[in-house]
Amino acid sequence: MKVGILGAGISGLSIARMLNDSFDVEILECASEYGGIAKTKQVEGVAYHKIGGHCFNSKYPEVLDFVFEHILRKEEWHVIHRDAVIKLKGQEVSYPIEYAIGQIHQFDPQLAIHITRDFLSAKDNGDYTNLEDWFRKKFGDTLADVYFLPYNRKIWNKEPNEMSPAWVEGKLPIPDKESFFKGLISNEQDKMPHASFYYPNTNDQKTFIDSLAEGLNISLNYKVDKIEFKNSQWEINAGKTYDILISTLPLNIIPGLIQGTPEKIKIEASKLKYNKVSTMLWETKPTTRTWTYVPDPENLFHRYIHIGSFFNPSKNYSITEVVGERTYEEMVENGKKDPFLIRPVDYNVSGHAYVVFDENYDTATKNVKDYLQQIELYTLGRFGEWQYYNMDICIKSSLETAKKIKEKYYKPAST
Repeated sequence: MKVGILGAGISGLSIARMLNDSFDVEILECASEYGGIAKTKQVEGVAYHKIGGHCFNSKYPEVLDFVFEHILRKEEWHVIHRDAVIKLKGQEVSYPIEYAIGQIHQFDPQLAIHITRDFLSAKDNGDYTNLEDWFRKKFGDTLADVYFLPYNRKIWNKEPNEMSPAWVEGKLPIPDKESFFKGLISNEQDKMPHASFYYPNTNDQKTFIDSLAEGLNISLNYKVDKIEFKNSQWEINAGKTYDILISTLPLNIIPGLIQGTPEKIKIEASKLKYNKVSTMLWETKPTTRTWTYVPDPENLFHRYIHIGSFFNPSKNYSITEVVGERTYEEMVENGKKDPFLIRPVDYNVSGHAYVVFDENYDTATKNVKDYLQQIELYTLGRFGEWQYYNMDICIKSSLETAKKIKEKYYKPAST
């Protein structure tokens, strides 16, 4: 059977590798190179992650096994321990902030007391009306007001009280009252999977992406304009045909490409919102940090990705990130506020970067996904599933989808 996969990002490449031994698989990719939002660009001998800083780790053994046994051996990666900080009131405190109360106490004792009082008295009933409500019930009013709400306004370009909290599960370290208290009297830290992570020994994530793409049939520069199901097959652009179709294309776009999609589904798809992201690569002063988070609303940048710290040996380069489309000049001007940033090196504005979990998210995604499931078109990945997925969750979702497809369609030749 022939399998068509739309999009050659991490999800498309992963599921193609998983199905390639059982089906005739082809990937259609509109760009001139594969890798999706995880691809890098070599600048001054540095891997510039144009859309975020992509690294790898997972709490799922099956994902680690797939990568280390079938794609890039564990010896071909090095381990980086996260050294992330938050710029708060002109000071650097450890990330996650709820474990940094002792540090906050050193420069603002009253703030530390208010954070502690509010966290320990917060009443979390498990019922949240919006993202702001979620933060207040999980962390208390003070932490919400000084960090979580201003930071999330920046990274989503939207008021938290107009957003769903659907994305936060597994994304944020969430201490309970006991672990929070331990953080006050000891060195208690979160145990999120990305507290340490892997990066290729070549100092370029492209090595992993190239290994993932090895042996696959990928048609580059192929833009999908029309999808039609007829004669029991999927037909793409009135030319290529497949028995099974898997799409990693954005969920807000795919219904409009499929012939015969009901108008109500197209309307639901149009309600799905996403953000672009603008990034700039800088030569910097030396640092051992991996990330710096910036909640200050007066600072354009919301995050520094100290990409040079991912390398072995390290290099003095960092990426600054802003949600939305910003000009080169705006990025440079904002960078002048921080003497850590020495020289702008490169700049990029993305297309789809982050899905927005607004008031339409739950209903619109359900209606669109239900329709695509009804017509038996598989959707996959951050944009195909309209989720805030890291690389490892994209791989996990690919493993699960590949298993379903094999169970339904693959019939081994009899011996």
